[in-house]
Amino acid sequence: MTRPRRTTSPHAHSFNICLIVLVVLGGLVMGTLLEYVIVHTVAFAAAYADSTGLDPVNAAAAPSSLNAVIDNLRNVIVGLLVALATLFLTIAGVRYILAGGDPGEVEAAKKGLRYAALGYGIAALAPLLVTILKGIVGA
Repeated sequence: MTRPRRTTSPHAHSFNICLIVLVVLGGLVMGTLLEYVIVHTVAFAAAYADSTGLDPVNAAAAPSSLNAVIDNLRNVIVGLLVALATLFLTIAGVRYILAGGDPGEVEAAKKGLRYAALGYGIAALAPLLVTILKGIVGA
C-alpha cells in the first residue's frame, strides 16, 4: 500500500520564501551592525587612547609605528571574521528553514549557527588578543 504524497500549499511555499528573504536580510543587517560596532568603536577608542598622538581623522594615513600596524591588521581580521560569521549565520538560517523537519538537516543547521556564534565571539575578543600580542611583542 502506498502512502499519499505530502504536498505543500502555494501559501506555505511563499511563506518559506518570505522567511528565507527575511533571514538573509536580517543576517546582512546584523552583520553590518556588528562589524560597525566591533571594528569602528574599538578603532576610535584605540585612536583616542594611543599615546603616539594618532588622531581619528588621520587614521587612514600610513602607519607610523608597530602599534598602528597591529591595530590596522586587527581591524581587517575582525572585519573578515564578522563577514564570514554573517555568511555562516545566513546559510545556517536558510538551511534551518528549508530542513522541513529532517533531523539531520536541522542538526547541520544548528551546527552552522554554533559556528557563526563562535566567529562572532572570536571577532569580539580580537582586541583582547591583540593587547596580549602587544604585551608579548613589547610594542
